[in-house]
Amino acid sequence: MKVALGVCGGIAAYKAAEIVRLLQDRGIRVQVIMTDSAQEFVRPLTFAALSGEKVITGMFSREAGTEPNIDSAIEHIAVAQSIDALLVAPATADVVAKFTQGIADDFLTTLYLATTAPVVVAPAMNVNMWEHPATQENLAILRKRGVKIVEPGSGYLACGMTGPGRLAENEAIVAAALEALGSSQDLAGETVLITAGPTREKIDPVRYLSNRSSGRMGYALAEAALRRGARVLLVTGPTSLKPPSAAEVIQIQSAAEMTDAVLRLLPEATIVIKAAAVADYTVANPPDHKVKRSGPLKLELTPTADILAEISRRKQGQIVIGFAAETENVVENARKKLASKSLHAIVVNDVSKEGVGFDTDRNAVTILTTSETIAVPETTKWDVAQRVLDCVAQLKEREPAGKH
Repeated sequence: MKVALGVCGGIAAYKAAEIVRLLQDRGIRVQVIMTDSAQEFVRPLTFAALSGEKVITGMFSREAGTEPNIDSAIEHIAVAQSIDALLVAPATADVVAKFTQGIADDFLTTLYLATTAPVVVAPAMNVNMWEHPATQENLAILRKRGVKIVEPGSGYLACGMTGPGRLAENEAIVAAALEALGSSQDLAGETVLITAGPTREKIDPVRYLSNRSSGRMGYALAEAALRRGARVLLVTGPTSLKPPSAAEVIQIQSAAEMTDAVLRLLPEATIVIKAAAVADYTVANPPDHKVKRSGPLKLELTPTADILAEISRRKQGQIVIGFAAETENVVENARKKLASKSLHAIVVNDVSKEGVGFDTDRNAVTILTTSETIAVPETTKWDVAQRVLDCVAQLKEREPAGKH
């Protein structure tokens, strides 16, 4: 997802740098738009370095001594169509008034009129300006139009006065933006331990046994949990994916390494989601040298540790969600695993179907709890992740804290 962050002039402009970081911690791209006044308080280079995105500072961009780039003349339309939300923090009384009256005389005000994405405005100004009837009427109009207003806090202001008008806390502003994006903060305060990807079981120094897991499902769960306010511990096998920047990532190779990492982190977790495709068998006594080809090769395989069973045996109040990939008797086999591993829920998919499950961004699953069967028809793995976390949130509500 992508958010456009409008930064207006005022001493609170420096706080927008932290807002960029907090949004990025939730896996959200941020493009900053600065008014002329904002650039008197913070340099655009600061936001460019933090966001990794071009900072827009005016309607028309040009190199010195050249004519304006033709693309810049319609850039506000391109940005308006590419964003999932517009957040303005801090918002001045001037910009609030322009939004209300539909005045479009710079990039930010033009973008506001051009976008159909949700809009969140966090005002910051002098107490008298905030309390002026004109400002309050403008805010009332914006609320009526569906704009989310993050009320300023009260306290000592930069002008020396005391009262309402200081920019709301960054966490409250980011929470409002996430809500506008459809990401509730129902996992705030939780630590979610997620496993993802395949494992590799060594045959010799250059060969290994593995499976088709891409890690996409586990990574989608990690990013979705972050956006819903959780701390995420991601134990991942080898994948080509880039993990969410805010996740605490532990890279592993084998089933034994994943077992060690998960059990070490288990006491920190309040929720465990085991989405990794862990090998059921590993090679007994793999040699330290490359095995030369000389006819048929026999491998002696021994079972790997049952991580889910060990988690269930050691859990102390954690909600535990398992995953199962089946090719026949899908729901029946999943129910047996749900009961035998003492899980709160299990997510099962039929990997014999083409186009879903392994090696794709799409999936179709059934979520089973002890009391419910929730069918999730074919959709993106991101949507599946949200449905799984919806189930987790419901389980949280049913179970008293520490009694999961």
